[in-house]
Amino acid sequence: MIYFDNSATTKPYSEVIESFIKVSTDYFGNPSSLHGLGVQSEKLLSAARKQIAELLKVKSSEIYFTSGGTEGNNLAIKGAAFSHANRGKHIITTAIEHPSVEDACHSLTKQGYEITYLPVNEYGQIALADLKHALRADTILVSVMHVNNEVGSIQPIVEIGKLLREYPQVLFHVDNVQGAGKISLSLRDANVDLCTISGHKVHGLKGTGILYIRDGFRIDPLFHGGNQETKIRSGTENVAGIVALSKAFRISMNNQLLYHDKLQQINKYLYKGLQEIDGVLVNSPEEGAPHILNFSVPGLKSEVLLHALEADGIYVSTTSACSSKKRTVSKTVDAMFHNQARSESVIRISTTYSNEMEEAEKVLAAIQKIVANLEKIMRVAK
Repeated sequence: MIYFDNSATTKPYSEVIESFIKVSTDYFGNPSSLHGLGVQSEKLLSAARKQIAELLKVKSSEIYFTSGGTEGNNLAIKGAAFSHANRGKHIITTAIEHPSVEDACHSLTKQGYEITYLPVNEYGQIALADLKHALRADTILVSVMHVNNEVGSIQPIVEIGKLLREYPQVLFHVDNVQGAGKISLSLRDANVDLCTISGHKVHGLKGTGILYIRDGFRIDPLFHGGNQETKIRSGTENVAGIVALSKAFRISMNNQLLYHDKLQQINKYLYKGLQEIDGVLVNSPEEGAPHILNFSVPGLKSEVLLHALEADGIYVSTTSACSSKKRTVSKTVDAMFHNQARSESVIRISTTYSNEMEEAEKVLAAIQKIVANLEKIMRVAK
């Protein structure tokens, strides 16, 4: 089996599973309880928060634990919108955000908020001039993902943050679910106020996540009840999952230092090889993220190619995993190229540090063979 669908989810590290079992077995107390078991759990929770803060080079008080990227994005966007509604109801985002950002923003329109969606170029990037032009006196939030989940385009987050320093009333949210552990980003240097990270994208467990909230900013909670996470995210903390997340994030950040070049080499090999296959169009920018590569074979349905690869023991995806069962058209590729045939036939390859060049060679050979065979069948059918 060759697993090249790591942007959908990653396999948990063995050390992560071990830590989850250990904490679940020996430190199962509620961290809000006053007895010894509760105190032990609370200490583990604090240690995990401290470790993640150190990895992100922020304060422990700025780290909040969530159930993942979807909750984190909803909490950041809706929490900021509700908290600052008295100053304005205008939000700026992009045309290629993850559904958890896009749909969260859309839901706010029912409560009187206005959303501006910035277009992207053929490299999947926004123009700073467009952002500056869109900013208004009633703008309260800008939400831009760091690394696009479908094509791997990298947004100019540092430059956006620098621009927004001139607009201190505007909060800056970054969906860093696909960038964390792959592309370096200093939250301080980029002037980021809110940042979302998901555990299962960095070889942690599903149902775990991080929301960074810069000190000095307050957002409204989505959940009310037990007052956990300083009332920002009520609900008994998933201590075992959080400890596992801190371990996964630490290992992934270390792997980024050790194996980034290898990941880049695999990406460049696949990029060049795909460009040389007749009928294949590469959608990802050449200077995009090292772990995501998106291509199209116009005229072939994504699902047909995906299942043909699966028959060879190769696992990839079509659009975002959160959207692939609902639709086969990639809104990201459509926004970049405005070509329906191209956006209807996308395949996403996504790697991680444990993948090897030998796997990439097998995948490229399989794609060459399958595309050639399918095109022959199509010509005969015509």
